[in-house]
Amino acid sequence: MPMLFGMHPHQDGPLARLRRGHEDLVLELLRKHGPLSRAELGQHSGLSRTTLSDIVTELIESGAVVATAPEAAPRRRGRPVEALTLNPSAGQAIGIDFARRAVHVSAVNVAHEVIGSASEPHDPGLPWEERITLAERLVGTLADGALRLGALNAIGVGVVGPVGDPDSGPPDPCPSADLTALLRKRFEAPVLVDNNTRLAALAEATWGAAAGGQDVLYLRLSHGVGGGLVVGGSLHRGAYGLSGEFGHIAVESGDGRCSCGATGCLETVASVGAMLAAYRRAGGHADGLAALLGALAAGDPVALRTLEAAAVHIGTVLAAVCNAVGPGVIVLGGELAAAGPPLFEPVERALRAHIMPISRDRVDLRPATLGEAGGALGAIALVLHESPLLSHYPARPG
Repeated sequence: MPMLFGMHPHQDGPLARLRRGHEDLVLELLRKHGPLSRAELGQHSGLSRTTLSDIVTELIESGAVVATAPEAAPRRRGRPVEALTLNPSAGQAIGIDFARRAVHVSAVNVAHEVIGSASEPHDPGLPWEERITLAERLVGTLADGALRLGALNAIGVGVVGPVGDPDSGPPDPCPSADLTALLRKRFEAPVLVDNNTRLAALAEATWGAAAGGQDVLYLRLSHGVGGGLVVGGSLHRGAYGLSGEFGHIAVESGDGRCSCGATGCLETVASVGAMLAAYRRAGGHADGLAALLGALAAGDPVALRTLEAAAVHIGTVLAAVCNAVGPGVIVLGGELAAAGPPLFEPVERALRAHIMPISRDRVDLRPATLGEAGGALGAIALVLHESPLLSHYPARPG
């Protein structure tokens, strides 16, 4: 499981960063060695007694660390030595991804390691109150039900569609300000909301297929089509939170009406629904994505031709974005990426055909590795705000 980053997501400055570094050091030592006395922590950390005392006191007060006094050893005088250990039930952050047709959740412990992820599909028209109830139930299943919601620092939330200022939000009728209020009431913790696909890009570039990449293009092919950009080692949000809307780049002048109101967008030919419709028009029979993927795996020529037609558009759009921003890595994710080589091979051919010749051997196309948990993991990273990719990214809790 990926290791996440430090505490106090919304503080900055040299002193705050130094203190976070000391806290991270103490937490890492307790994670690595198990219970330690204050003296042992001092030996391992090299921190002064005063500094260590302040750090330990704050960690105990926050619930991240617990102090236990073991029974005194026989024939020894004085007070028993206090042992410090991580509080395994003190969940520090939760990520929730409200996708179009499912809710995905993940949580981290005090050492900022992922302790669990869960998902459940739902009808796309499920009311927001019921989606939040579903998210709360899924969170309750994490860590074998031992997660202490009262110890949360914050909740990161991914939603479909553009997220600009706090009063704008997802296209279905729940502005992010309303969603934030509902979640704060339910979980009693600060809430940070962002576009779920951009958060998946953050996760893939932090721990996934593009880990360590300084310039990354992420494209998710799902019931919608969107993505995210890492430019110069930083996640790019855009002036109004509109970065990564690759699904709304025009690829043809047909009559396909997009959810954005335009026609001919990539989403009208490369989303799950568009792919199923094209397959059926060509004579194929599939009642859902699983059947289409099965037909592709079986080598159904109609399914393969249908996918290749969409892949040409996908590769052409990727080439155009590459020519504009020059990424070193392209990551393809989403349910359609499960098609594997029948998708990736024609996408790569179209990409190579349309990208500048000098760039053809300098861009690496890779499948996403974090799966459905990507958006929720990215939401946690956003809350903790310690990934180097977020150094220039706004952190505004709800």
